[in-house]
Amino acid sequence: MGKTMIESRLKALSAAIAQSYDDLSVTIKFGSASILPSAKRSVKLLGKLHALLFPGYFGKPFSIPASASCHIGVALEEIQCELSREAAKALPHIERYAEESQKEIAAEAQWLVIAFLEQLPSIRKALESDVKAAYDGDPAAFSLDEIISSYPGFYAVTTYRLANALHRLGVPLIPRIWSEHAHGRTGIDIHPGASIGRHFFIDHGTGIVIGETTVIGNYVKIYQGVTLGGISTRGGQSLRGIKRHPTIEDYVTIYSGASIFGGQTVIGKHCVIGSNVFIAASVPEYTKVSVKNPELQYKDNNNLTAKSELEQDEFWTWVI
Repeated sequence: MGKTMIESRLKALSAAIAQSYDDLSVTIKFGSASILPSAKRSVKLLGKLHALLFPGYFGKPFSIPASASCHIGVALEEIQCELSREAAKALPHIERYAEESQKEIAAEAQWLVIAFLEQLPSIRKALESDVKAAYDGDPAAFSLDEIISSYPGFYAVTTYRLANALHRLGVPLIPRIWSEHAHGRTGIDIHPGASIGRHFFIDHGTGIVIGETTVIGNYVKIYQGVTLGGISTRGGQSLRGIKRHPTIEDYVTIYSGASIFGGQTVIGKHCVIGSNVFIAASVPEYTKVSVKNPELQYKDNNNLTAKSELEQDEFWTWVI
């Protein structure tokens, strides 16, 4: 294919894509509306916040306690400046800020970030309870150090508590960037809008989904593969603001693979939800819910060659 032909085809393709911008305008942004928070910088800020919450575990170490105040002050200034800049990009995507000037939005972003940072002491307190819950609830845990530095469930919960604080202040986009980063890293999907109490422990964690309007009380333990979801999303945007996800009260344990659905569903205090159950109605306090054991079939394969082809297929279906 000659150079002239390639240039001709690229020119035609360029025109076709430009035309699609006019025809499919909902998927493009021009001008000031095109400015979005940087996912890369937002995730980097999340790392700085983790380091501020857990000094010595993440980020640059500082050698003596006397230097802590100075170290914290420098870190807070950096985070406040950088997060305010990213929040100022996010706020215009909310309708009530659409008509405000960039100067007004920048000032609002600074106040919101200060309000967010002021919650860090209470977030640390909640996370100390969470790490103790992980240690108390997992006999495989070697130490608190191991949990803080390596447990995916604790990383996801830490990120959730930060994202939730910013979400409740009304800052859009950035909390979801943080939660989806944790989702990609851990396999645990916690919407920043969910409400989760103290002493919360996720064991293993892979495949957990906690929806936006979920309410979880204190001293709750959840294993891998659990879904706390909505019964139906066919209503789309008409369901915005409606409670679609379940309420899990205090001292509940939910074992692997359980699915609990519905905004009116309440799992009462001290319940134990067994593996692989499907629940779409409320469960009273102090109840154990489990699936009746399936009937297992065992076949002797010592003389498998003497079995018919049909029997062999059935045998391997069970084995696999």
